[in-house]
Formats: sequence, C-alpha cells, structure tokens
Amino acid sequence: MVTRDGEPPRDRGERGERRDRADREKGAQGRGERGDGGGAAPRRRQVPRGRDGDGGAPARGGEAGEPRRRTTPGQQGARRPAARGARPREDAARAARATGRDPRARRPASGEEGPGTSGVAHRRTSGARKPAGGRDRDAAPRDRAGRAAVPPRRRPPRPVTPAGAPLLRLGRPRPRLRLVSFALTLVMLTFVIRLFQVQAVDAATYAAKAEVNRNVKVTLAAERGTITDRNGVDLATTVDAYDITADPMLFTPEYAEAQDAPARAAELLAPIVDGDEKKIARQLANYPGSRNEIIARQQSPQVWNQIKDLQSALADRAEKGDGVNYLAGVFRLRHAKRVYPASDLAAGVVGWVNASGAGGGGLESRLDKALAGKDGTVTYAQSNGRRVPTASMQERAAEPGTDVQLTLDRDIQWAAQRAITQQVRASDADRGYVIVQDTRTGQVLAMANAPGFDPNDLSRADPTALGNAALQDAYEPGSVSKLMSMAAVLDEGVATPDTHVTVPGTLPRADRVFHDDVDHGTWHLTLNGVLAKSSNIGTILAAEQLGKNQKQANRVLYSYLRKFGIGRPTGVGFPGETPGILARPDQWNASQQYTIPFGQGLSLNALQATSVYSTIANGGVRVEPSLVRGTTGPDGRFVPSQEPAKTRVVSTKTARTLSTMLESVVGDEQGTGTKARIAGYRVAGKTGTANRVDPETGTYSGYTASFMGFAPADDPRLTVSCVIQNPTRGSYFGGQICGPVFKRVMEFALKSLQVAPSGAKTPNLPVEWDPSKP
Repeated sequence: MVTRDGEPPRDRGERGERRDRADREKGAQGRGERGDGGGAAPRRRQVPRGRDGDGGAPARGGEAGEPRRRTTPGQQGARRPAARGARPREDAARAARATGRDPRARRPASGEEGPGTSGVAHRRTSGARKPAGGRDRDAAPRDRAGRAAVPPRRRPPRPVTPAGAPLLRLGRPRPRLRLVSFALTLVMLTFVIRLFQVQAVDAATYAAKAEVNRNVKVTLAAERGTITDRNGVDLATTVDAYDITADPMLFTPEYAEAQDAPARAAELLAPIVDGDEKKIARQLANYPGSRNEIIARQQSPQVWNQIKDLQSALADRAEKGDGVNYLAGVFRLRHAKRVYPASDLAAGVVGWVNASGAGGGGLESRLDKALAGKDGTVTYAQSNGRRVPTASMQERAAEPGTDVQLTLDRDIQWAAQRAITQQVRASDADRGYVIVQDTRTGQVLAMANAPGFDPNDLSRADPTALGNAALQDAYEPGSVSKLMSMAAVLDEGVATPDTHVTVPGTLPRADRVFHDDVDHGTWHLTLNGVLAKSSNIGTILAAEQLGKNQKQANRVLYSYLRKFGIGRPTGVGFPGETPGILARPDQWNASQQYTIPFGQGLSLNALQATSVYSTIANGGVRVEPSLVRGTTGPDGRFVPSQEPAKTRVVSTKTARTLSTMLESVVGDEQGTGTKARIAGYRVAGKTGTANRVDPETGTYSGYTASFMGFAPADDPRLTVSCVIQNPTRGSYFGGQICGPVFKRVMEFALKSLQVAPSGAKTPNLPVEWDPSKP
C-alpha cells in the first residue's frame, strides 16, 4: 500500500490513530465555523519562513482544493501549528526537494536567482562549502524517507468544549494581583521604616541597651584590713564565711520528688547551722513567694563542709534509688566575716562592723575608709546568664584595706579589763573604766570598759554598753581635779608645799556653805597636807591667792585648765568623744568660782583626766594621747603615726614638786590613797569622790569614785586611772574602791614592761603644822 505522496505507510499505532481522529474533528469544526459548506476547499497552511526570517514568499506545496495530506503519528506530534491559510512545513520541504534546493539555504544576493526557485528568491551564503562526504554543513537532518525532519515541538492540548456548551470564563486576575501587591508593599514599607529607625535613628540607644544586657559588671570585694595590738596580735580580722541559701522551688514535690522535702531538709540543716527547725521549714516552703531564702548568715567553712558532705551522701543514695536528696536546693554565697579573736577585749576601742561590712563603731568606724580598701570590678560578656568564655574580659583588681596597729597592749588590756569588771560587779555600779597611758609618748596601752560587749555577737549586747564610755562619758571629776589647782598655785609662785593653810570646818562663800568630805574642826595643814587629805576648803583658800580679786583668780585658773586640755578633744579623734564642759570664767556663777577648783562645776572624760597626771609625770609637758601606732599598706610597708603634739603646761620644777606632793597621798598614813601602794615602787596619785550628775534626770544622784596616779614616781613610766560610776554597794570613796584597782593594774603593767623598781626612798613632806610653834 502506498500513501498519497508515494511514501510507504508507517505503523502509527493506537496513539497515532487517536491524534488523527482529533485532527479530523478539528478540521470539521474549522469548516463548520467558516460556513463554506461541504464543497469548500480545505484550509491552507502557511509555509514557515526560512531560518533567516527575511520575509521571502512562501513556496506553495499544492493547489486549492487539494485534499489534506495525512501524516504519520510521529510527524503529527512534531508538526508545529501554523497560522491560518499557511502551508505545512512538510509542503515547503517537498517543494524545496522538487526544485533541488535546501529550504534552509541562504538566499542569493540581491538581484540573483537560483535555479528551481519558482519565483521564490533565496539568499545564498557567499563562498559556502560543503563538508567532506558531499553533505552540506548547514543541511537539516532528514528522516528515513529523505525529507527534512522538523524538530519536535509540542504544544499544550486545548480544552475541548462539547458542541453548544457555554465556555467557562475565570474572573479577571488583575484586581486581585493589584490588591496583593499593595498589601505586600505596605508590609515591606513597614519593615523598611522599622529597620531605618533601629539602624539609623535609634542606633546608639539600642546599641547601649544591648551592651548593658550583654556585659555583666561584678564587684570584687576588697579584703578589710586587720586591727592588731602594738605587738601584732589580732584584735579584729576578716575570715572566709558563707551565707547558706536555698531555692524553695527545688523543695516542691515536682522537683524534690517528695511531699515533705522542706520539713526533712530543715531537720537536717537546723543542727548544723544552729537554727530554728520550724523557721527553716517555713523558708524552704516559701514558693512561689521566693526563689532565694537565706537560711544562715556568715557561717564558717567548717559548717559549709558539713552541709556539702551531707549533700554528697544523699546524692549517692538518690542515684542508687535508695532515697531522696533533700538538700539539693541548698547553696552557699561567699560573705566574708569580721571576727574579733579576743572577744570583748578592747571592744569599746576597736568597735564593730555592721551587716553591710562597714564600720559601725569605734576605730572600725573612724578608720573605715583605710580599713575597707577599694573594691575592684570585673566586666565580662554573658549569654542567658552564663559567661561567654571566648569573649574579652576587663578586670580591675581589688585593693586590700590597710592594716592598723594600735598602741594597746593586749596583756595590759586584759589585766585592766579584768580588774575593772570585777570591781564594778562588786560595787554594783553602773559602769567603770580604766586607762593605762605611757607618760613619755602619750600612747594609750589599755582602755577598758565595764560592762563590755562581744562584737562577734551584737544581738546579745546591752545597748547601753555599746561604745567607749571612757571617752564618751562626761562626768565631774571631783578631787582628782585638785591637781590642776595646785599646779596653778605652785607655778604662779603664790605658795609652796610647806605653806601653812588654816582649814576651818565650814567655809561660807557666795550663797552657800562649803564642807569637806568628813566633818572636822579647824585643821592646820600645809599646802601638801591640803592635797594629801583632799580638803575642799583648803583648795578654795589656796586658789583664791591666784589673783588680786576673785575674777582675776578665776581667769588664771581657767588658763591652766585649758592648757591641761580641759574643754577640748584629747586628739585621738575617737567617734563620739566628748570634749567635756568648761565655761569661760566670765560665765562662772557665784558657786562655780569656788567649786571648780576642787572639781565640781566642770566635766571631762576619763582620758582627759588621765592626760593631766601624765603631764605632771612627764615633767610638765603635755603629750597628746594617741591610739594608733601606725599602719601597714597593701605594699607591706609600715608607716608610723605622726609624732603627737607637745605643750608645756607647767615648769619642770612645778611638776617635780607636784609629784612629791602626790606621793604623800599614797605614802603618808594621813593620805587618802594608801590602798594604792605597790611594794618596791614609789607611787604618786590622787583620790576623787564627786557628786554624780544623773544623765537621765540632769540632777545630782550618787557618786563618782576615782583614783589616778603614776609610777615609779622617781622615774615615771606609766599612768593609770580608774573611774567607777554610781557604786551602790559598799564604800563609794575613790581611795577605797578604785585604789585597789589601780594597784592591780599598775603592778601587772610594770612587770609586763619590765620596769625596774624605785631606787630612792619616798620623801616625807609635812602634812600638818603646829600653830603653837612659831
């Protein structure tokens, strides 16, 4: 069987038949649409243009009315749809073969025609050569029939609509696209504006916030300096300690896997931290109220080690499934602790620190800046609460505090504190204080207060005992102040130790009558005897000789009191120190001008009174008292304190004379200080018993007993003072209750410092004179 074009038939298969059928249906529909009737000629196909697309006339492959050429399935699928009325590509190929020309060959130059073109002009490439084998390089590939094969190009199938059915039309997409585009534009514009605000307008602000949140600055606490005595013995130091804390959330049944975890944990912790078991249980059950509870503050490392060992044991049992770790939520927080190894020894001088670690009293407060040092800082990057190990770190090391060395001697301080504590208890007194001072340097070797307190546990301290009463109590000294009146009389040259003084039993002056501490008739005393027997009347009579009239005498006495340091601070710079009270002489009332000479009507603190006796012992030169011997900085170099100020108060001769007169108070049987005698040493001192002003009512109530002196009198080294406020049991006279305290403390101090005994005998100055003898 031969096809219409003389080509052998091809096996089209089932797929090819379906395509032929579809072509016939399309052809029938096309004819029906043109309305040409049954005799209309078939639609012509436009011959595709050549590759050069130069717009040449197409070659016709047949006449009108020629029946539609049937193609094989392969040709049908490879055929490219042509425009309406155009010939198929195959017709053009056949026409080219009939004329012997390749349809893809170039057209000849303008005005040239090739053979067999049938009027159709073709361009020919100038100088084109055929490759070896006789085949043109530009020739199109051909099929088995020798025809030029058209590259397969498939088109998407068109939907077939049944005859008479209306076409389904979709809505116009352009409005929807515009709406979506507008919405996307708004979103992008919002992002752009926000991005511009973050990166341009508020860039610095956000960068600063990010830096703050990213970098963590931690304070490195400086170690507080140590306070020692003059020999380097610690009186206050800092040790490692920990606050025991807990997270209540970890004690809930969800995390602890036990319903009674708070109670069981409290049962374990209470004996270790010495706390209340019920209180600890309430703290551990305080969730969600709190995530951090402080179970115990400033516990020793030994306490934390006990808790840690117990945690490890419970954790091992929990891993084996043999129990619950009830202490898994217990932690530690380093909190350095200030400790005072000597307990209440010198507590009034050393002071204490408050809960924040700053000085709260005493020298801890006064020297807080030097002791505290300078805290350091470390700044590092963190993420989610954890340190970034690869990030940079800035650290400023903490500078330790300065160590302070006091003038106190721990051993002498212990002896003084023990003696005054015992006597205050025995006399049932309000308080008492003892001071030991080096007469040559002015350094305070001991300053004891009773009752005292333990700075390690302020919760048990008596609020009235906090502080340093030896410097903060202002009291009327009484007869111990007569030393200053006698110094003025001797230094002004108006009397000598042998001057005769007739002392009546009473002495009316101004608006009152004055008495001595004991009733007596007329005494015939020397000036030395007036001091030895502590006569108030004799002292008034002697002080009246300081001027031509009472006002002048008052001014002279006032000038000496000021030179001795009365009415102004001692110079130690202690917090809360009282300067005492000394009115100007033109403000003295009628009674004060007669009471001030024997120690009533003025007030001072115990260190001021002690300094008066040290001045006489030092040859009439007052050396400003001191409590700090020196400091040791972080570099380890010891820096001594500045030399104390020195002031000449009375002449050396006056000082020696007064020293001899004071020996009569202790050595003479008629003296009031016989209980202060020390075997082997010459002792000079003076007793005092004064009316006491009640600090609460402001009126006189009770007595102030005192004794002050120095030894050895022939070569003074130490001054010791003892004051007891309001003794209510037994004697209230200074010589009776303070004399023994002075003796015990002075004996211990002399032996501790290895002071040699006196080598000379005590001179015996006359105390009385016989009026019957000329």
